[in-house]
Amino acid sequence: MKTRLRTDLVAAMKLGSKGEATILRELIAALDNAEAAPVRRNEPSYVQHDFFSGAAETERLLLSEEEVRDILLKEIETREQAAAEYVRLGRSADALLAEVAVARRYLND
Repeated sequence: MKTRLRTDLVAAMKLGSKGEATILRELIAALDNAEAAPVRRNEPSYVQHDFFSGAAETERLLLSEEEVRDILLKEIETREQAAAEYVRLGRSADALLAEVAVARRYLND
């Protein structure tokens, strides 16, 4: 999924599609955040290591297809709620709805 998102991001940037590039970056960031290793409370937040020791590297979490889908749905829901609030306030929600349309393309992967 992330590979397709990154490939599509490059294509959107080459085409100058700023709106599409923005939502693709945000979807990639949401997936990256979900893959981050959890912070452990009982361990120090910073430990000095030798340079190039590789000790600072941590394994990323592997997301299931269902987890990826849930993240995409959450991103879509957030934008739909914001669009509804914009409309309620009499403002244009076209940009948010365009982001929703782009994000929905990736639900069937």
